[in-house]
Amino acid sequence: MTVITPQLVDSFGRTHTNLRISVTDRCNIRCFYCMPNENVQFKPKHELLTFEEIVQVAQVAAGLGVNKLRLTGGEPLVRANLDRLIAGLARIDGIEDIALTTNGILLAEQAAALKDAGLQRLNVSLDGLSATTFRAIARREGLERVLAGIAAAQQLGFEKIRLNAVAILGLTEGEILPLARFARERRLELRFIEFMPLDAEQRWRHDQVLNGETIRRELEREWGELVPVTRTDPSQPATDFDFADGRGRIGFINPISQPFCGDCNRLRITAEGQLRNCLFSMEEWDARRVLRSGGTNAELAQLLRDCVLHKKPGHGIDSPEFLRPERAMYQIGG
Repeated sequence: MTVITPQLVDSFGRTHTNLRISVTDRCNIRCFYCMPNENVQFKPKHELLTFEEIVQVAQVAAGLGVNKLRLTGGEPLVRANLDRLIAGLARIDGIEDIALTTNGILLAEQAAALKDAGLQRLNVSLDGLSATTFRAIARREGLERVLAGIAAAQQLGFEKIRLNAVAILGLTEGEILPLARFARERRLELRFIEFMPLDAEQRWRHDQVLNGETIRRELEREWGELVPVTRTDPSQPATDFDFADGRGRIGFINPISQPFCGDCNRLRITAEGQLRNCLFSMEEWDARRVLRSGGTNAELAQLLRDCVLHKKPGHGIDSPEFLRPERAMYQIGG
């Protein structure tokens, strides 16, 4: 195997090895923490990167030390023939891990093709197990299809399936224990994610954040003290715990109450080819322009380096200078 010297190091010494690739801004539900409910203006198809263009960017990134890829959206499974893209990414030398974040609604139909193509890990968004909570957040139906997708993926032998639950004060407190029981019974890892100011309708308020420490106390009242897990990867966003009885693992992603920017190793590319060094970045680097104007791989590599070098020390959500990004989560890529 080729030994690759990491070259995506920012001015704070953080080495970037994780690329998140949005393949579409479209989605089949309308979660309020991500998208508008109605009248969404999606990018026309010709503005989205082709699969071949995505593979080219990933190949260049791999040459600079990137070894992990995650496909996001929007909802990535609404893009046709996604397994073809995964197969192309799986052939890239240096890529060790390919994951997918999905709402799970189309997962049952596509899981086999995704696995055969080389997909290794799944993150399934599941904010609650009650139909009422699901509807309140997603503003569409679909809970049963999500659960069917999770079951199908497990039956096909996906060993690494994680559930992601956005925690929202006044809405999801009643889902904490049911989600934990569901994950424990099915041997799934569960992560709670604090609600972030990336909603398209810009209604986020700090007092809507259900913080990770509150959720942890709720879980410990039910199952006893959670056991901290030694972090093998300092760049992972979650703080993980095992249940004391050995039945399951729980994680907390606390970008509001406990920012983890100091160890961040992630950069992103939007569905239309804009590089971003942070979810909350106010600046983008245009990879599509390089790709479609006859630019070279060397130019793409320099664009990636420039993007990383301009990364700030943190997102600054709690600072007076914080500015919400103009783009919502579905336009950036989760």
